[in-house]
Amino acid sequence: MPRDLIREYISYLRVEKGLAKNSLSAYAGDIERLAAWTAKNNLELEKLTRQDLREWLIDLAGEKLSENSKRRLISSVRGFYKFLMFEGHLATNPAEDLVSPQKGVYLPRFLNQTEIESLLTAPDVDTAIGVRDRAILEVMYSSGLRVSEVVNFKIREIDLDAGILTTTGKGSKTRRVPVGSSAVEWLRKYIAIRRKYENLEIENLFVTPGGRALTRQAIHSFIALYAKKCGFEGVSPHTLRHSFATHLVQNNADIRSVQQMLGHADISTTQIYTHITSTQLKKNYTRFHPRSK
Repeated sequence: MPRDLIREYISYLRVEKGLAKNSLSAYAGDIERLAAWTAKNNLELEKLTRQDLREWLIDLAGEKLSENSKRRLISSVRGFYKFLMFEGHLATNPAEDLVSPQKGVYLPRFLNQTEIESLLTAPDVDTAIGVRDRAILEVMYSSGLRVSEVVNFKIREIDLDAGILTTTGKGSKTRRVPVGSSAVEWLRKYIAIRRKYENLEIENLFVTPGGRALTRQAIHSFIALYAKKCGFEGVSPHTLRHSFATHLVQNNADIRSVQQMLGHADISTTQIYTHITSTQLKKNYTRFHPRSK
């Protein structure tokens, strides 16, 4: 029964809400986590009370999860029980008054412009794979694409002459984003190499020498490898996205434009980058101004 309800909810999110595969997996994982807790405590998912869920929150507080993960879990559970009530499986919503932990300001990892330059020039561009990797790094920093958007990117979705990419992001939403001249240059070099691959039938722009689409894990791996080569730690594909947005805001880009380029549904998600620049300004003031102490 619980698994049937979970499948029904995920089907609703996929069909009615149009959520992407990764989001659906996250929601399913969150509800499965609660289902495991109910089974462990000899309870039933569809019969939990407000008090049961409060006890779950107490147990959740003791787990080694980030505050963001806990907030997402609670949000997923609220949505799940709201769905069950509206579908007639429940008379009331036991999760209606669940409260998420107070949200703190999370400042994501980003590279400064000198560090970005080192990372971009790390691949060996005397090799075909090096040219491909350089093109990917340039595109991710130039356009702020998510790694999932990069691996699914099609050749037909780029207009090199106009310097515009068309990509499909979270919730299957399509957006057009600019790509800089340096990225265009490396894309042209990579595409010239890609044309030489034999029997290449897939539309994905970025492929292996064997003609298969790159995976997110492959991109994570080579970015970590190049970062290590540069002496950087904790660098991931998302670091390039954060760096893209941070550098735009630092150079006085309009926050609404940054929101549109990143594909954020909510402006508050984008405003984290104004916190980053404010923090950097405060650090510089404290370090250099004679009256800051």
